[in-house]
Amino acid sequence: MSSQTRVLVVDDEPSIRNSLVEFLEDCQFDVSSADSGEGALDLIARIPIDVALVDIRLPKLDGDSLILQAHQLRPRMRFLIHTGSMEYQLSAELKSCGVTQEDVFAKPQTDLTVFKNAICKLMSAKD
Repeated sequence: MSSQTRVLVVDDEPSIRNSLVEFLEDCQFDVSSADSGEGALDLIARIPIDVALVDIRLPKLDGDSLILQAHQLRPRMRFLIHTGSMEYQLSAELKSCGVTQEDVFAKPQTDLTVFKNAICKLMSAKD
């Protein structure tokens, strides 16, 4: 299953973005990355992404807005949130896009397998 799963990592911090990309590629996912919400939307418009792993604090277009716009482009796409904000609360709009509290992960995440497991869980629920 995972070899066909297309994952998009969106984070403006190169070290975090690169480590996530490398880890998920090692897990046999087809991984793309973007360092901004705008760059991510451009990719999403061109490539059918299954799951996006989104940082909330992005320059200009923030993660919440990115998810809402991406959901309009690709309603079947699923999202995981990666945030350094301890006070982060899911909005009703994000919940309506299918994002749950289980899809929110704190930074820094020392065990990256949580992302592999979350992606597999989202993909098995999608089928």
